[in-house]
Amino acid sequence: MVIAFLLLEFTIDSGDQMAIEKYPIIWGVLAMLLLFAVAVEIIAETLKSILYRGLSEEAQLKYEASENARKAQQFSGLKRWYKKLAGGKPMAEEGEIVLDHNYDGIRELDNKLPPWWLYGFYITIVFAGIYLVRYHIFDGTKQAKEFENEMEDARLAIEEYKKTAKDLVDVNTVEVLTEASDLSAGKLIFETNCIACHKVDGGGGIGPNLTDAYWILGGGIKNVFNTISEGGRDGKGMVAWKTELSPLERAQVASYVLTFQGTTPAEPKAPEGDLWVDPSSETTPTESTDQPETVTDSTTVDLTVVN
Repeated sequence: MVIAFLLLEFTIDSGDQMAIEKYPIIWGVLAMLLLFAVAVEIIAETLKSILYRGLSEEAQLKYEASENARKAQQFSGLKRWYKKLAGGKPMAEEGEIVLDHNYDGIRELDNKLPPWWLYGFYITIVFAGIYLVRYHIFDGTKQAKEFENEMEDARLAIEEYKKTAKDLVDVNTVEVLTEASDLSAGKLIFETNCIACHKVDGGGGIGPNLTDAYWILGGGIKNVFNTISEGGRDGKGMVAWKTELSPLERAQVASYVLTFQGTTPAEPKAPEGDLWVDPSSETTPTESTDQPETVTDSTTVDLTVVN
């Protein structure tokens, strides 16, 4: 099976996939053949055991003697194969391969390389030929490229997993949560930790007003999530909550904070920061009347002189 795998992998261009992944039917057939061989062996041994128990004592002794002879012959065959692969001359025949020269009485034998070593060497030559054809003639996918492809696949898989694994969300993957359970959890977190600075209706107190379109560190789910995680402005802003709240809890409270947009608090604080325009939105937020009007250079005034 290992040889079949190597031949498939290095002779068939399966693209970014391994041959075993692209052609699973082949491995299924090999596995079935292996299971069939095991089943046949088990059945044969079972039948032998049943037949042995049905024999007379004398027949059993004869059967045991024949089995021992068969096993001895079998192991003798294995020994012959071992000697053939190991090569070399028996000590009694070493005189035939002793070289003429010697050094201080030390003489050298002219043994041939062991066949197992030669066969392994021949296999490496065949492998090198297949490798040469696959990667240098037919321009197969290089190992570095395979690594990059696998890393990219892993990155995409992680990003896809993060979309459904809420507790692994970060500033790059966070999205507005709209389920009632998430918003209820966000409301509970807000009322437990945030109303001292922003008031229960988001109108603002020590902290800024969360109901208008002006944001100190940017609006939108990603900016709000990042501000909750990393904190506000150095020295005078909100503390970082990333050590106190899990990623899911930060996403929940950030989503709840965005529900204040467009509402009317009881005592709204004056807008702070810059007007936030969502890049993905086609509409521009309406500026608060508390902000001074901006007059551009293109504004013209028509003066009518009344006589």
